[in-house]
Amino acid sequence: MTMLWGAVGVLGVALLGLGVLALCDRRARRHEWARLAAHQPAEPARFSKAMLHGLPEPAQRYFRFVIRPGTPLWPVVELAMRGQFGLGTRATPRYQAMQARQILAAPHGFVWAMRTRSGLPLSGSDSGRWTRFRLFGLLPVARLGGNADHALSAYGRQAAEAVFWSPAAVLPGPGVAWEDVDANTARVTLTRGTLSQAVDVSVDAEGCPVRVSFQRWSDANSQRVYRRQPFGGCLSDFREVDGYRLPFRVEAGNGFGTHDYFPFFIAEITEVRFPGAREQVWRDG
Repeated sequence: MTMLWGAVGVLGVALLGLGVLALCDRRARRHEWARLAAHQPAEPARFSKAMLHGLPEPAQRYFRFVIRPGTPLWPVVELAMRGQFGLGTRATPRYQAMQARQILAAPHGFVWAMRTRSGLPLSGSDSGRWTRFRLFGLLPVARLGGNADHALSAYGRQAAEAVFWSPAAVLPGPGVAWEDVDANTARVTLTRGTLSQAVDVSVDAEGCPVRVSFQRWSDANSQRVYRRQPFGGCLSDFREVDGYRLPFRVEAGNGFGTHDYFPFFIAEITEVRFPGAREQVWRDG
């Protein structure tokens, strides 16, 4: 009996420790979210086609499509989404229905808070500083970050997603440079401190960005070794929100453009909000 009560005590202490860790993680997520939201300017400049002078023609086409003249340039955006998240491989995707909320404030960071809606009860968050996910809201299954590999990989994600959902953040300026690739593709390079990521944006005749691709720093390979490898996705279902035309459907994953492509991230946007923009919110339905 003494041994039984001892085991119960150890289990109780372990569960208490996991609960405290989960609370600390949620607090860190809230603080990071607030830090990123604070990067929204109080009085943003407004978009003008004069800002596009000297840019490659496909980049000019892109900006003319995604931002209407006179639109306030809000670089910070909050999103809600639903969709599928693949926990497996291309051969066995193991897609789980998911819902998530995200703040994107390139080049300063992002937070993506997700929970599955079917299958394994997985929840947690991804950011420029960490990747933390749990089963049943308690048992850690992934706890990464705090090193150069994670920082560079996460920076690649936020650079690409800025092209998707925060075009004001990729206008030419300090830390943002554009160059030609071909008649319908331009490359934007975002640099912040020691972090740098080039992203290729392919547009149609009207300037709608239909494909985004880049060489992401990742260990999603059979050797589990960090290296640059193809990543990207396709954008569709563009809708106008407060002067921006944004994709409301995104499919993205590793191996983009190769026979190994696995779109593990399939998302449909359900809400868009620019913090500070008179609290205007776009909701689906």
